[in-house]
Amino acid sequence: MKIAFVFPGQGSQYVGMGQDLYETYLEAKAIFDEADEVLGFSLSELCFEGPKEELDDTINTQPAVFVTSLACLEVLKSRLSASPLFLAGHSLGEYTALVAAGALDFADGLKLVRERGRLMKEAGEQNPGGMAAILGLEAETLDEICQIASRETGGIVQLANYNSPGQIVVSGHREAVERALELAKERKAKRVIPLAVSIAAHSPLMQPAARAFAGVVAQVDFRQPQVPVVANVTAAPVTTVAEIRDELVKQLISTVRWVESVQYMIAQGVATFVEIGPRNVLTGLIRRIDKSVRTVNVEDAAGIEVCRNL
Repeated sequence: MKIAFVFPGQGSQYVGMGQDLYETYLEAKAIFDEADEVLGFSLSELCFEGPKEELDDTINTQPAVFVTSLACLEVLKSRLSASPLFLAGHSLGEYTALVAAGALDFADGLKLVRERGRLMKEAGEQNPGGMAAILGLEAETLDEICQIASRETGGIVQLANYNSPGQIVVSGHREAVERALELAKERKAKRVIPLAVSIAAHSPLMQPAARAFAGVVAQVDFRQPQVPVVANVTAAPVTTVAEIRDELVKQLISTVRWVESVQYMIAQGVATFVEIGPRNVLTGLIRRIDKSVRTVNVEDAAGIEVCRNL
């Protein structure tokens, strides 16, 4: 059976995530304990008890989702006989995938996502922006809308996440995003949903973060992935250390090509996708991309037991 492991990104977090794993499995406890030691504060307590406002701060959200997903993966590894044909992660989840592929050490990955969150927050304070989900329009139509909104407002707005057919996130200057939403309504979008964020992720507004992050990424030891990791920017596997470094920097300012990434893996024979980490956002997106594939979500002890039968 050909399976792929996929890992969620920011937005999947919730207070209480990972606690069931921590209390049930020694492997998960070891991951959380190491994370607390590496970061110098109790990330585990923040994940399990909140407060929500602090967990939702991007500087904390990114390591929290990363650690919870990897704690789940550690438990799953010894209980699943099948090996993944591919790995992929949505935005932040790409770092989880790289650790799972053996391309990045856990401690280095944790420091990277913490710094990524800090730099993105800083860039958001320098260049305030917004993001919004638009449902029911084709990518080509939305791309045209973004160009018009940018031209009319003098700001920037672009496609940020191509999540599933009919669900695309746009990102950029707040005025340009707001104009894009008005134009989307005129084009009969089913819904427009402003997101509760103050940063314009996956847009040129993250350029200051990308420049600073390039220097950070250059200092990290990466290895060639032992399992192919399908990248957000190219929707194709990264195979060399140079490609990984380039991907992680470009990803901050580029569109997440999730639909094409999933379609690529299906074209290579993947028939089952296992989402590893909090909530089941990617499971829902994959079902909308292709209803013929099997999807499984693993975020707690119950999910671990379901995966024993894969």
